[in-house]
Amino acid sequence: MHADWDPVHTDYTSRTAPPGPSGLAETTDDWLATHHRAPNGHLLHTGANQMLTALTSGRPIHLMHTTPYLDAIRATGELLGSAGCLVGALYCAPLTATTQGLRPHNLGAYLLQTKPHTKTLVFEVRPEVPAPAKGLNYLRLGAVHLDTYRTHRGFLTAAEDTHLRQAALGRLRQTAGFLDLLLADARGQRTTSTTAFFHQLAATVPHMPFLGYLYFETLSEYLLLYSTSDQTKAYATAGEMNNHLYKQLAFTAVETMGRLFDLAQFNPDHAQLTELIDRIEPGLALGVAAYVRRRLPHLFACAALGPGQDTAQASFRNAAADFDTAADIAPYLAGQLVFREMRTLPRYPALFPVFEQAKATSVYAYWNSQDIAAPFNGVLPKGEVGLNLAFPRASCHAWVAETCERGLLHPTEQLNLLPVPRLADLRGTALGRAAFPGPNVSPALAGAAPAT
Repeated sequence: MHADWDPVHTDYTSRTAPPGPSGLAETTDDWLATHHRAPNGHLLHTGANQMLTALTSGRPIHLMHTTPYLDAIRATGELLGSAGCLVGALYCAPLTATTQGLRPHNLGAYLLQTKPHTKTLVFEVRPEVPAPAKGLNYLRLGAVHLDTYRTHRGFLTAAEDTHLRQAALGRLRQTAGFLDLLLADARGQRTTSTTAFFHQLAATVPHMPFLGYLYFETLSEYLLLYSTSDQTKAYATAGEMNNHLYKQLAFTAVETMGRLFDLAQFNPDHAQLTELIDRIEPGLALGVAAYVRRRLPHLFACAALGPGQDTAQASFRNAAADFDTAADIAPYLAGQLVFREMRTLPRYPALFPVFEQAKATSVYAYWNSQDIAAPFNGVLPKGEVGLNLAFPRASCHAWVAETCERGLLHPTEQLNLLPVPRLADLRGTALGRAAFPGPNVSPALAGAAPAT
């Protein structure tokens, strides 16, 4: 179990990064050192990051969750997870207890401002022991996706299985040239101009949607680590990364993001990128293209190939021969591909409890073995945290809360809720309703969340 999930998590108490493939121009540790030198790099440390400090202290943890489904939650008395939140957690934001009330992290304040038709739940989790500062990096889930597919492949019809494999290969064949360019860049062998690079990147994302996620997280990383705005400095003083930056990035870049948070649609070209960052923080626009050109190929190599694999020996033109060959050459990317293609199958709502619940149950077991009651998004410790619904060694109390004029939360009604380590029905989530319209399913859950 640890062999599957350890590489997916980043330990922010460690001075080393999870290993990547060999032959990279810069190692994962090189990039970790670069991040620590950034203006906001100190927020990668447990002592400076308010969320990390709270999660690892062993003291009571306070979290908030916004939901439009309070009546359904009351009726069932259950809290269910969402596959879009850290594989299967309950999407939350941190709270800090003060004498005046519970102060939301800036992510929580953002949610309260932008979700006016929701109710707010507050949780107090009392872990027995301190937890490690391990956050789940969803960009590295490829091996888990591939292993889950192989283990549960027998639930697919022969036609469905053939479709998944052929569709994944089709995407590799369409994009092999640019993917090989990314690997060459990751080795330090640039083969095209920066303008051409971004033109090809924007054109490739629709055929390789996983690149949209990598592109977005690269830019989010740049903004969060290098922003020097007054707002960012104020949040940093409180030990918080500025979540408004990547929220503005997503909703400005993709017009439909407000209806469905889908980073597969994120593909600004060079000119659009510069204009986008200039609107968010003008001082960062000048260096953004160079940062992405250097960082994205490295992230892609680490997210596509397994640790220790040689980037010089990998070619996606060769990988496109057949699915098993692709899985040998780039196991992480093969897993990401088959995961995304499965979500397009007409029978996915029926397959969802098999494939997605298997991953959720597995990660619950890992978190429990690590004493993690509240996992967090480990791409960066920016504030996105979840509730481990399977954690046996902590008490969890829940309240409905109201927000006062100072923006503080005050519990008003205690709820008797049972955390259940089970995913909510797909059709009760935003993704399910968008992809599989049909009869409404009562979303008796609190777990629906933006994908993290």
